[in-house]
Amino acid sequence: MNKQSARGLDNDSLADAAVVEYLQHNPDFFERHASLLGKLRLPHDRGPATVSLVERQVQVLREKNHELEQKLHEFMDVARSNDALVDKIHRLACRLIRARGATQMLETLESTLRDDFGASDWLLVLTRPDLPQLSHVESRHLRVVAREATELKTFETFFESARPRCGQIRDTQRDYLFGAGTVEIGSAALVPLGPKASFGLLAIGSHDADRFHPTMSTEFLARIGELVSAAVGEL
Repeated sequence: MNKQSARGLDNDSLADAAVVEYLQHNPDFFERHASLLGKLRLPHDRGPATVSLVERQVQVLREKNHELEQKLHEFMDVARSNDALVDKIHRLACRLIRARGATQMLETLESTLRDDFGASDWLLVLTRPDLPQLSHVESRHLRVVAREATELKTFETFFESARPRCGQIRDTQRDYLFGAGTVEIGSAALVPLGPKASFGLLAIGSHDADRFHPTMSTEFLARIGELVSAAVGEL
């Protein structure tokens, strides 16, 4: 490319920029020069034919309207999903209030986590051996262990953050929570219990690898953790 052609390109770019800037500052230009609208032709984006500027504007507005409708539907779906989650958490709260003792609390969690929240498996790990009601309870969904226990070392980072965590978990964590070799647990949610996770954790597992993913909101999981923590504190 020689200097003359390069200079021509620069001049064309400057001219285009000047036209764009002028039209941006004078949006009524085509109202004052309506005859130009009938002469301007633009290539159609679906073939070799050309369309008028007005037709292209209508097409662009239709596309924008379609995008806005899609976003509106997405917002409505999210709102409906959130409403359904609020109802489920409210039902959980009511059931936990009615539960009497550790056994009924575990039965409530079993039915609610499986039926309302789609859990394939779950486990309540409590670091509160001082609670007398837990000493005689036998359930595969309850494990009472000292916070300093060796098997909880793999959860140390989780306990330090004291925030719900979703997604894939380590093999050692999965084996401890759901049994050795439970590869069918594709994803899991870990929910801290008590202030700074002082009560332990609630683990919820799913066969679906996408059920609990790292980018999902954990606000509702935190609410579940608060309810379970309150129930444990009443034992």
